[in-house]
Amino acid sequence: MELPLTSHFRAMARNNAWSNYRLHRACAELSPVEYRAERTSFFPSIQLTLTHIFTVDRFYIDALEAAGRAPGIWHEVEPFERLTDLTAAQSEADRRLIAYCDALSENGLSSIVLLDRGDGIQHPEQVHLVLSHLFVHQIHHRGQAHAMLAGTSVAPPQLDEFFLDWDAPLRAGDFAALGFAEGAQGRRGVK
Repeated sequence: MELPLTSHFRAMARNNAWSNYRLHRACAELSPVEYRAERTSFFPSIQLTLTHIFTVDRFYIDALEAAGRAPGIWHEVEPFERLTDLTAAQSEADRRLIAYCDALSENGLSSIVLLDRGDGIQHPEQVHLVLSHLFVHQIHHRGQAHAMLAGTSVAPPQLDEFFLDWDAPLRAGDFAALGFAEGAQGRRGVK
């Protein structure tokens, strides 16, 4: 059975939300000192890495939705002092991305999205490439946060799972917390 490419992006959006949920849940066990502590990575703390993930998500989601705030987003976000505030903001961004991918048509994948990286130039890119880039970006920086978390008192969560049927029992609690349904239809949809 051949599935439309949009189903892949819908699944990726949900996997992205699930991974962010698991990572943030683990980081919530850190003390504020551990959360902000300087560490070796591209961004020198878990706090700054998670903030970067959120900031870039907002930039691309805003551009995909054509909401018009994209260039200003780089200046809007300061590191969240409290992880709970960042977690709420990331969860909302994840829901926006899921909604965007759910509404996406096959023809929409080749549509053009304009990216303004703050230089005033509208950089045209195809939607499927922007989404692919965004998911790779997320995975890359979550991996860095995961590695930094390994140097704390909190064990890093499993983040390299996808939606294989065999793993369904292992994700049941997370899916319930996220409002995701299980099964072939459920992995594409939200309850």
